[in-house]
Amino acid sequence: MIRMNFCLKATLAAGVAMAALAPELARAQDATSLDDVIVTAQRREQSLQEVPITVNVVTSRTLEALAADDIGDMAAFVPGLSVSNTSPTQARYSIRGVATSDFGVGTDPAVGVYVDGVYAARSGAALLAFSDVARVEVLKGPQGTLFGRNSAAGAVSITTNKPGDEFEARLGLRLGEYDKRRLEGLINLPINDTMALRVNALVNQRDGWLIDSATGEDYDREDNWAARAALRWDLPPRTQAILSWSHDEIDQDARPAIGVAPIPAAPGLPAFPSDPADYTNPFEKRVFNDVIDNHEARRLDEGVLTITHAFGDIDFTSLTSVRQFTTENREDEDGTNRPDLYFDTNNREKNRSWYQEFRLAGETGAFNWIAGASYYSENAKQRSDTYATTDTINTILTNAAGMPLFSLADMILGMAGIPASTLGHSWQEDMINEGDFDATAVFADVIWAASDRLNLTFGLRYTHDKKSFQWLNGRRFAPELDAVLNDPMVDFVLSDNMGPGLDYLKADYIFDLSPLAGVPCENGVTVQEGVTCELSDSWSDLSPRFVADYHLTDDAMIFFSYAKGYKAGGFNSVEVASRFDNEDVQNFEIGLKSDIGANARLNVSAFQYDYDGKQSIRLVTPSGSTVPQYLIETSDDTAWGLDMQLDMEPVEGLNLFVNAQYIDATYDRKMTDDGDLAGQPTGEPLWSASAGVAYRHDMGAAGSLDMQLTHAYRGEGRCNTTSTGQGSCLQTPWFDPSEAQNRTDVRLYWRTADERYQLGAYVNNLFDNQYVTGVNNITATTLGTPFVNLTEPRMWGVDLTWTY
Repeated sequence: MIRMNFCLKATLAAGVAMAALAPELARAQDATSLDDVIVTAQRREQSLQEVPITVNVVTSRTLEALAADDIGDMAAFVPGLSVSNTSPTQARYSIRGVATSDFGVGTDPAVGVYVDGVYAARSGAALLAFSDVARVEVLKGPQGTLFGRNSAAGAVSITTNKPGDEFEARLGLRLGEYDKRRLEGLINLPINDTMALRVNALVNQRDGWLIDSATGEDYDREDNWAARAALRWDLPPRTQAILSWSHDEIDQDARPAIGVAPIPAAPGLPAFPSDPADYTNPFEKRVFNDVIDNHEARRLDEGVLTITHAFGDIDFTSLTSVRQFTTENREDEDGTNRPDLYFDTNNREKNRSWYQEFRLAGETGAFNWIAGASYYSENAKQRSDTYATTDTINTILTNAAGMPLFSLADMILGMAGIPASTLGHSWQEDMINEGDFDATAVFADVIWAASDRLNLTFGLRYTHDKKSFQWLNGRRFAPELDAVLNDPMVDFVLSDNMGPGLDYLKADYIFDLSPLAGVPCENGVTVQEGVTCELSDSWSDLSPRFVADYHLTDDAMIFFSYAKGYKAGGFNSVEVASRFDNEDVQNFEIGLKSDIGANARLNVSAFQYDYDGKQSIRLVTPSGSTVPQYLIETSDDTAWGLDMQLDMEPVEGLNLFVNAQYIDATYDRKMTDDGDLAGQPTGEPLWSASAGVAYRHDMGAAGSLDMQLTHAYRGEGRCNTTSTGQGSCLQTPWFDPSEAQNRTDVRLYWRTADERYQLGAYVNNLFDNQYVTGVNNITATTLGTPFVNLTEPRMWGVDLTWTY
């Protein structure tokens, strides 16, 4: 309550500041009005300033100015939104510090991503190329009532352009640094008075900006293409159908691993455990990767049928979606090119989903209402493949127990005069998962105009989730090694000299199920090697919301809201027989939305949320084990903060904007091996902000000149007891993953007077600021090979667009 009182005072203080600014801003009488932005944040078309939700809107014009290829390229400019797009098939979204860190198909994201109202479930389908996008709405805070499950932290709603009644064509070419090549085409074709077709496609390619120091090979290359076609059919007098098909395909490099541990000459091994004080400088970009078949690929297809019909004053909407995609992501996990340190992973997914929603909406007297029902069905398959060598396993055993058993075996074979070796062979371990997920929901939301200034909103959604999930982990796959070990003479000599130690040459190390022996699955089955373990469960939830908004004047509105968010329970893909319950978030918000004359807009809101049962995946080394594992941990979090948005057009053609977020996010409860983290920060920085200026200079018959400068700031991460082990907070001589980050983009383009031709240039990351985003310790505790990723360097380019 103290925090909310503080936030209330801060919000009211912002209102006073607005009033103080009003006279000065009103003197700019020659300024044109700010555009009225239409959004669908409440599943209805409304003016942004009439929606009592904290929403950031990124328009197509802004996306063009940022030269954004996907949502990861614009996230830095939306305070409170974070998108990790290093691996587009395993993207992670965070809003107000809440994210799902698990990469497995057994759990769901905390941020819902929607494209034209259709939920994009798995992260493998949540980061698509921007193609003919009208706007992106970032809704902060839980959206469980309006958008449904798995939007506990918020929602990202992407709206594409629909087929129109006028002929339209566009062709754009972008060329840039590192041989950037992006070609996009669009045609909107009215077929007759009742039908129109809109087709667009793009191809985007770029060479890598990192070079392997041993082979000279490029890393971080881009190669994707996408296409979309939509057919609109108006069926007089009151029915419309839009059938669309989308395809998105990626076939490019997986993210590179930049090793930071000093690697001595072979056969010497890196220090174990590694010492951050000895880490090398990753900004020198000395990359050594040797992953076999390095690639990241995705093939996605989706069909959507939207039917709308007006029954008098009631509008009916049917939304049907069928989606399927496959992904692969084979990447280096040791940051070296040493066979005795070799380790890589390949995450493979295959997904099919079907979504159906029926919705009714209308106005009855003083009530604007919406009600509906939905059903979602998904089948998800995942293989977590790990690849190493027997030399790698030998190193693990050396570091963990001082017992290089494979070297010992070779020494014994040599002394016996047997010309065979247990080293130099491939080693593979896999975890195979499959899940069937169904979700049914009914919902209703009513806005009651209690007076000409006061609106009261009541909403409720009931959701029932049913999930079944299975794990299968066979014994390790090493055919060349087994051919050696199965030789009768080799078996006799090693058995006689190594005894039980020979079993260690045949054991699993990456997915070791021995500590789980006897843990029950369903139908009387227990966890054991080579046997499928299956669990099923169901969860139900009621997600309400209540909003009161009051118009102080025709141009200023205050609002108060309570909303609950919900994320379904699930299963950890790499922790056999694991299960976790629902995540619930309760969010309170108070805000002000105001237009100051015709040329300025100020929105400010204060929020507080309590997040119960939040699941996070953490890399730990279990007691009695030598190999780290990803385990699910549960925490209760709390946060409070402020969101602020200011847009101004003080003179015609000049636009200024400032967006900022302050958030104090801490743990109420989180038990780890390091103790209870209660009261410690979750890691989210206190401040994030973006600001920019855009200016259009009209040159009459010579056309117009547009310029835009945009800056994004993300504050210093707040460390806790476990941050160092997870690689997010670490002091080294060369870098600090938690340091504040800055990025500045600049854009300049010229348009002809008829706006048919446009020639532009851009520079992203103008000051060439690069940052380490975290230390990956997946092999640090076994091989002594931590590695990092870097943000992209400065990128520049030019583009030419023709529009008809």
